[in-house]
Amino acid sequence: MKIIFLGSPGAGKGTYSTRIARLLDVPHVSTGELFREAIKKDSDFGNQVNEYVRKGRLVPDDITIITLKKRIDEPDCQNGFILDGYPRTIPQAQALDEVVKIDVVLNLKIHEIILIRKLSARRICDKCGEIYNIIDIEETLDGMDYNMPAMHPKTPGICDKCGGTLIQRKDDRVEVIETRLKQYHQQSEPLVRYYQSRGLVEDVYVNLGIDRTISRIMKKLKPQTVIK
Repeated sequence: MKIIFLGSPGAGKGTYSTRIARLLDVPHVSTGELFREAIKKDSDFGNQVNEYVRKGRLVPDDITIITLKKRIDEPDCQNGFILDGYPRTIPQAQALDEVVKIDVVLNLKIHEIILIRKLSARRICDKCGEIYNIIDIEETLDGMDYNMPAMHPKTPGICDKCGGTLIQRKDDRVEVIETRLKQYHQQSEPLVRYYQSRGLVEDVYVNLGIDRTISRIMKKLKPQTVIK
């Protein structure tokens, strides 16, 4: 299956898309990771991408879609893939439509109050990017029960996967989160409606722990989905 994960910043796109990719045995494709890999190679293309990143500007859509197309044309993507971080706007979605047919769009939904608390408690490995969370959330908001256990590392501050140091990203601070949410409402909510008009969207409420939410996601992925 060819799957897109959508949702507000911190809804869990990275966490759930990587885990679902492992269950389905398909590649997890992140445009951010593709750009970081290009920059590391120090090629002309990588230097071009780095110019935008260094200046804090978004990489233009034409460069992004060329990069993404090269990745999803690789042999390991022929049986499906999961996109995380793309598309972010309707023009990007339209460009994607020209190169691949998407099967389902999973839209992760979470109350913004919970989201801000969850994001500000997120910690990320500075080496491999593994994600952790240091807060337990258990409360009811707008009639929905939230029961979201923390994702602690075995050793505080140290990544279980590679031994790297866990850090809080600058954009996981409350004032930055609020700005990111405003940008999301302006840019990405129309994208959800775009895919809803085509009957591709499956809403997934993120109000439980990881295992229960993964089970909920898998039930959305149609009976023909086979876990390898």
